[in-house]
Amino acid sequence: MAHDDVAVRFNKVSFEYGWDKPILNGASFALRRGSKFTLMGQNGAGKSTLLNLISGSLKPNDGSIFVDPSLTIAYAKQVIPREEMELTLKEFFEKCFQDKMYDIDRQIDAVLKIVNLEAKHDKKIKLFSGGQQARLLLASALIQDPDLLILDEPTNNLDPAGIASLTEFLMNYGKTCIVISHDANFLNCFTDGVLYLDIFTKKIHQYIGDYYAVVEEIAEQIKKEERKNAQYEKEIIANKEKANFFANKGGKMRLVARKMRLKAEEMEAAKVDVRREDKAIRNFEIPVQEGLAGELMNISSLTVMKNHKPTAKKVRVSIKKNQHLLLSGPNGIGKTTLLESLASGNAQGAKIAEGIKVGYYRQDFSTLNFEDTVFDSLSSVMKGTDEEKLRSVASGFLLTKKMVYAKIGSLSEGQKGLVAFARLVLEEPGLLILDEPTNHINFRHLPVIAKALDAYQGAMILVSHVPDFVEQIRIDEILDLEK
Repeated sequence: MAHDDVAVRFNKVSFEYGWDKPILNGASFALRRGSKFTLMGQNGAGKSTLLNLISGSLKPNDGSIFVDPSLTIAYAKQVIPREEMELTLKEFFEKCFQDKMYDIDRQIDAVLKIVNLEAKHDKKIKLFSGGQQARLLLASALIQDPDLLILDEPTNNLDPAGIASLTEFLMNYGKTCIVISHDANFLNCFTDGVLYLDIFTKKIHQYIGDYYAVVEEIAEQIKKEERKNAQYEKEIIANKEKANFFANKGGKMRLVARKMRLKAEEMEAAKVDVRREDKAIRNFEIPVQEGLAGELMNISSLTVMKNHKPTAKKVRVSIKKNQHLLLSGPNGIGKTTLLESLASGNAQGAKIAEGIKVGYYRQDFSTLNFEDTVFDSLSSVMKGTDEEKLRSVASGFLLTKKMVYAKIGSLSEGQKGLVAFARLVLEEPGLLILDEPTNHINFRHLPVIAKALDAYQGAMILVSHVPDFVEQIRIDEILDLEK
């Protein structure tokens, strides 16, 4: 493939964070200009690391990375860094450029229109909702009009209107694009192929075709390799048995036995290293606080954002044990702010019954201390000190022995989500408050999480913009903040 047609090429690239955390081992692939590729792989496989290698913020330990030097690159990461939360909207966009942009206000308005967002330029980033921040991340990449657009989980926190707007934009986008996402329907609308980062072999497999076709192709290939290996295994056993038989005969038969053993060894070497499927987390349940009775929470009024102004609304919501409430409404209406005030007990017009333990899953993981180790974080919410139970729960969420002593800040966003769920299991809450619990989570884990939430017998308030996920959970009442 000639350089002048290639946007990005990895040639036998290896990368690791220290000696004990390898991410890539001799990985190779090439992307043509104008192509749109999905990057797939298990939580913690290193997808975001790969994007950082492409953008140049990380350097490989071995091998070479070619990125066409004439290409401009913009990278919309999964979350806005905490240190940028105090910036105004204008300052946030100014950071996208090295030189001062004299018509920045006009450009901001134009790009906000693309992501379907209206906002004053002096508004602080921290005052935007999670969904609005997702749109700002996307806009910060688009305002640079890049030749290579890199998007890391761009649909997280987006409502259906936001996802539709982004999908339409990407379908019409004529330049090179790499996207990480767990939203299959979204990906299938525009993807030309898949880069699959294998967490076990540390290699990258490249597939051409729309998303669903590629996923089928991967599954079929694994079946084929497993059938081939099963055949080899049969023949290996047969040859070993014959070798033992002839070896006991002595004389020239020993020579035949040696040939049989050699043949068995050749077949062992010929066996294909089948890509092991990404593991799903184990089935789990969130135990309920003991002694729950009567009304656990009452909401008589709440505040929503209408035309950028807080508006009080009267409601009548009573949540008892084993009742599940879905909170719905578009980005920016105030869902996250409401959940935060409910969880902290500071919501005006809402009352949580005395003694009720609240388990709160925040979309930005700010309930986690990033300086804690996973072990410290989990043990801090447990009743007592049952280390065996802690490790068993952690292992069920794919938090390995080594990972348990890692700082939470060093984990991928998906792994932070799994830590947050493990904490809920150990907390045993009476009231569960969940703000976009599918964000960053591998699609293989979602049915397991939905099953656990469906079976949860305490009171639950859920916000999620993922219909397929919500459909798997028993919902007793829907509170639409828009209506």
